[in-house]
Amino acid sequence: MLVPSRRRLRLEVWIVLGLSLGQSAVYSVVQLLDKMTRAPLAEGTSTLNRSQSSREYFDLTYQLLDIIFALVPVVLVIYFLTDHRQATPGAPHGGSAFRKLGFDFARPGRDLLQGVGLAALIGVPSLGLYAAGRALGITTAIIPSALDAYWWTVPVLILSALRHAVVEEVIVVGYLLNRFGAFGWSMPLAIFASAMLRGSYHLYQGFGPFIGNAVMGVVFAWLYTKTGRVMPLVVAHALLDIVAFVGFSLFGKAVGLG
Repeated sequence: MLVPSRRRLRLEVWIVLGLSLGQSAVYSVVQLLDKMTRAPLAEGTSTLNRSQSSREYFDLTYQLLDIIFALVPVVLVIYFLTDHRQATPGAPHGGSAFRKLGFDFARPGRDLLQGVGLAALIGVPSLGLYAAGRALGITTAIIPSALDAYWWTVPVLILSALRHAVVEEVIVVGYLLNRFGAFGWSMPLAIFASAMLRGSYHLYQGFGPFIGNAVMGVVFAWLYTKTGRVMPLVVAHALLDIVAFVGFSLFGKAVGLG
C-alpha cells in the first residue's frame, strides 16, 4: 500500500477541519467581532444549547439530528486513520484507528480514573478563570443550556456533552497530533497548534474562554503524547460538560448574568 504524501495528508486535514472544528473556529471569530462591535463583551451572552423549535418533539428531533451529524467528521477521521491494507493470516491486527487513538475500552478502569482526575484538575481553575474574565470584561455571560424543560432535556444534554467530548478530543488531539507528526512537526509545535485551534473555536465566548481552553488544550495534548490514549480525555471533557449543561439546566443561572 502506498503511504500518502504529506501534500495529500495536508489536504485531508483541511477537509476534516473544514467540515468540523475549523469551520467552528471561523464562525467563532466572526461571532466575536459581531459581539464586540455591538457592545462590550461583558454585556454579551453565549448560549451553548439552544432550543430550536417551540414544538417539543420537533425540538427533540433537531437536537438529535445535530448530535448525529456532528459525529460524521469523527467517522471520517476514523476512516482516514484506519489501515485499509488487506489483513494476512496470522498477522497482528494493527490497523484499527480506535487502537491507534486509544479510543477504545482496553483499560476502562484506568481511563475512568484518569478522566475523573483530569476533570477535577481542569474544572476548578476554569470556574476561577471564568469569574476573572467576567470581572475584567473580556468574557461573555455563558448560558450552558437554554432548552425548555421536557422529559428528554437531561438525556439530550448528556448526549450533547458526549458529542462535544468525542468530536473535540478525537479530532483536535488524536487525529491532529497523528497528522502533525506525519508532517514532521516537532511535538511542541504540534501541541501548540492543537491548543490554539481548541481556543479559537471558543472565541465567541470571549478572550477568557479562549485562554482557558488553549491551556486545557496544552494539558490534554501533552497527556496524550504520554499515554497515547484519547479515552481519558473524552471522559474528562464529557464530565465537565455534563456538570455544566445538566447542572445549569436543573439548578443554576449563568454567573454574572444580570
